[in-house]
Amino acid sequence: MTDHGKQDFERFTGPNPAGEEEVAAAYATSGQNNARLPIGVVLEISGSGSQIALDLQRINECMADADPSIAMAGQVGSQIKIRVGDAWLLANVRDQRKDRRTEGGIIANIDFLGEGSEEKLTGRIHGFKRGVTRYPIPGAMIYPATTRDLEQIYASDGRASITIGKVFPTKDIRAGLYIDAMLGKHFALLGSTGTGKSTSAALILHRICEAAPKGHIVMIDPHGEYSAAFRTTGQILDVSNLQMPYWLMNFEEHCEVLLTSSGNERQVDADILAKCLLGARQKNRLAQTMGKITVDSPIPYLLSDFSNILQDEMGKLDKATSSAPFMRIKGKLDEIKADPRYQFMFSGMLVGDTMADFISKIFRMPGNGKPISIIDVSGVPSDITSTVVAVLSRLVFDFAIWGREEKTRPVLLVCEEAHRYVPNEKNADGSSVGKILSRIAKEGRKYGISLGLITQRPSDLAEGVLSQCGTIISMRLNNDRDQAFVKAAMPEGARGFLDSIPALRNRECIICGEGVAIPIRVNFDNLEEHKRPASEDPSFVDLWSKDGGEEELVERVVMRWRSQG
Repeated sequence: MTDHGKQDFERFTGPNPAGEEEVAAAYATSGQNNARLPIGVVLEISGSGSQIALDLQRINECMADADPSIAMAGQVGSQIKIRVGDAWLLANVRDQRKDRRTEGGIIANIDFLGEGSEEKLTGRIHGFKRGVTRYPIPGAMIYPATTRDLEQIYASDGRASITIGKVFPTKDIRAGLYIDAMLGKHFALLGSTGTGKSTSAALILHRICEAAPKGHIVMIDPHGEYSAAFRTTGQILDVSNLQMPYWLMNFEEHCEVLLTSSGNERQVDADILAKCLLGARQKNRLAQTMGKITVDSPIPYLLSDFSNILQDEMGKLDKATSSAPFMRIKGKLDEIKADPRYQFMFSGMLVGDTMADFISKIFRMPGNGKPISIIDVSGVPSDITSTVVAVLSRLVFDFAIWGREEKTRPVLLVCEEAHRYVPNEKNADGSSVGKILSRIAKEGRKYGISLGLITQRPSDLAEGVLSQCGTIISMRLNNDRDQAFVKAAMPEGARGFLDSIPALRNRECIICGEGVAIPIRVNFDNLEEHKRPASEDPSFVDLWSKDGGEEELVERVVMRWRSQG
């Protein structure tokens, strides 16, 4: 740096607080040693961040440095370090503006990330910890953070972790996620359509499966994308092999499926349904051996028993209502029994007591080398999709509650398109799936349940649910409302990172929260072809430039369409 550069610092702060001899020595011994020469000074200090002044000439000199971290020094989203006594304080540059009072001066706001000790011989950071114990004083010198510094900061502290990509802007520092911290306090993966969200979710789940081959992961897949990604490492369950017994539903879920009325009529129908359902459950030999059961008890019952009890109640002369409520319930039950699309759930073959087998299959206990079960609900009739997801989510929660004495293995429940199931108040429909997922978000970690939410519309999610996610992985978000919603859910120190969310490239993300030592920007690894989900966008140009075979194609599609129901 030239004498002119030194004068710039004096113009910012008066005499050099770090000691003019130190700067002069750095010039003399290193010529252009950018890592050891300051690039600015602290102007103003506050609790979470600070205002600094940067020298434009020094920033331009750093841009030519071979170290990509030094080359980014002082720019928005980059890291800088400030000496406080014998320690280094690390901060992130949030924004910049020209200093009108000074030629070649820039004013910037920074967010403090953490601090570490200084190695006496090299001047590098070691023993980095999140948070700040000692603040710098106005006039303290600012230096670029080097790749070696960032290696120390992002290095694993010994806890179990998975690596998912490279830390921006470095070329070789691996970005890690602490598994226990991330799963213990839930996580959310957010990103607009087309940013590589599904592939990134598959990458994270593959890495977790590799790190914990005896894990227990349940993924709700609403579009059938993930079957291709986990064909060899997971159990794929869809309407052809799910075989989910109807009697596992509790009373509220029965109401969602069997009741079609609304208003006052719905309460009348619900009272009748409760009486008949309890009567059908009590007819089972298992119920007789257990003594007292409730309408919610997962006791098998015959659909024919339920139908007969309904018929008998309708024929009673002392019933409180007309026959219309009974006819509504019976009509819906007959419709479901006759519809082949509902056979995966309402089949006469599912009356046996298969609850233990079903839970073992869904939760991968034992996993037999396949720790993840992908539950493809794309073939489930749309009017009961949310009920099926509610039953599966509630099974996870109830199993954890009733298994507390056993010290059961933790279960990770991953929910794709989460805004469909846990909508905000404006879109809420009072469905049971929203209630159970909200309850898992609030209470699940006490019982060893981890929740992973994947969504492209975070602003449509229930506010309380996203705020319960300890780790937020945000890819590019194009919508202003979504960006504002995510910023509100993030910790204060990460705000500077969040400003870059609209500028992220595909397969890039910002990670904040418990799963990382400090907020980081990450470029995801490439995932092998056979591990990717089937979520590739179709190429209109390629597909519209070919023809032939359309008539047969239409006939095949119509045949499949008709045969499914």
